[in-house]
Amino acid sequence: MIDPYAGERLKETHFHPRQSLLNFREAWSAWNGYKFANYYYEEEYEYFCIRNTCGTYDICPMQKYLIEGADAETMLNRMVTRDIKKLHIDRVTYVCWCTDEGRMIDDGTIFKLADDRFMLTCGSPCLAWLRKSSFGFRDIELSDISEKMAALSFQGPMTCEVLKNMGLSRIETLRPFGIMHFSFGDSDQQLMVSRTGFTGDLGYELWINSEVALELWDALYAAGDDYGIQPYGEFATNMARLEAGFIMPAIEFNEALKTVHYRYDQTPFELSLDWLVDFNKPHFNGRAALLEERKRGPAYKLVKLDIEGNKPADEAFLYSDRECRQEIGYVTSAMWSPVVKANIALAMVEPDYLAGQIWAEINYQKELRYHTRVSKCTIKKSPFWAPERARITPPP
Repeated sequence: MIDPYAGERLKETHFHPRQSLLNFREAWSAWNGYKFANYYYEEEYEYFCIRNTCGTYDICPMQKYLIEGADAETMLNRMVTRDIKKLHIDRVTYVCWCTDEGRMIDDGTIFKLADDRFMLTCGSPCLAWLRKSSFGFRDIELSDISEKMAALSFQGPMTCEVLKNMGLSRIETLRPFGIMHFSFGDSDQQLMVSRTGFTGDLGYELWINSEVALELWDALYAAGDDYGIQPYGEFATNMARLEAGFIMPAIEFNEALKTVHYRYDQTPFELSLDWLVDFNKPHFNGRAALLEERKRGPAYKLVKLDIEGNKPADEAFLYSDRECRQEIGYVTSAMWSPVVKANIALAMVEPDYLAGQIWAEINYQKELRYHTRVSKCTIKKSPFWAPERARITPPP
C-alpha cells in the first residue's frame, strides 16, 4: 500500500521538479530515503512505452561510489566474485559480492573509467562494506558520489534516435556495456552515457553532475518530443526486468547483511549466477565457501518458468506431482507478459527436481471469490524477452 504521507519525510531527487508535474496519480514510494515513483499514470501504459517507444527511469537514488588509486583494481577484484582485471577502460560489467560464507550481499555494476579509477553502482548503501574491503590497501580512496551525480535510465527502441537528435555524435557506435563521454551545456559539463539498463531492451543510462540535472532532462525531453518519450516508474520496471530474466533484491534474493533467519539469504549459485564466479582469479570474499557449494550443489536453483494458463503465479508453491503435492520450490516473481503473450515466472526450485515435472499451485480471485488451480510449468533456458536490437551495433 502506498503511504500518502511518505513524501513529507523523504528527500527529492534531482529530477523531481520535472517528474512531480507528470505524476498524475501521486503514486510515490521510497528508495534509499528518496521520494520515488511507483508509476506516473498507469503501469501498463508506461511498460508499453519502454517496449514500443522510449522512457526515462530516475536512478538518482541508486548508490554510486568512486574507487580510486593504484590499489583500486586489486581491492575490487578481492571484493567481487568476477575478475575485474579483464575489464577494459570505458567498459561496464555486472558483478556481485558475498560474505565469507558465500552468501550474496548485493549485485551491481562496475564502470572502469581509468586504470586507477572505477565507479561502483548498487541498489543499497555499500560504503561500510567497501571500507572493510579496502582495509590493508595503501593507495586507495573511496568517495560516495550518490548525491553529487544525477542518473537517468533511458530505455526503449527509440532511445538511440532520440540521443542522436539531442546531438550526441556517434552514439550509434556505442556497443552494449560500453561508455562514451560528451560535453553538455554551456558550461561544458561532462555527460557520461553507458549502453546499459534493466529492461532487456535497447537502452542507455545517462550520468551527469547534479547541478545540471534539469538541463539534461529538458534537453532529452525536447529531443524526444516526437518519439513518445515518457517517464516510467518502479512497477513498469519490474515488468520489463522479469521478461528479461533479471533478478531484483528483496524479491529474488535477500541481502545477506540484512537477513535475520539462517539461510534465508542466497548464494550466486542458487541465483544461477555461476557465470559471475571466477575461481581462476586470486582470492576473493567467499571463495572457499563457494568452492564447497560447487562440490555439493546449491540448495535451490533459480529458473525461468513458462506456466500454462493466464493466471499469474504470484507467491505460488511448486510441486513435483499434481496429486501428491510434494513441495519442491516457490515462485519469486510472476506476471502475464503482454509482449511475450505468456504466463511467466522466476522461481527457486530444488535441483533434484529440475529434470521432472513441475506444477504451480495458483490462488487467484474472480468476482470476489477465491479459486485455486494447479498449472504445469516448463523451464525456459533463455530470457523471455531478448530483442535483437538490444545487442546490435548500430541499433536498428
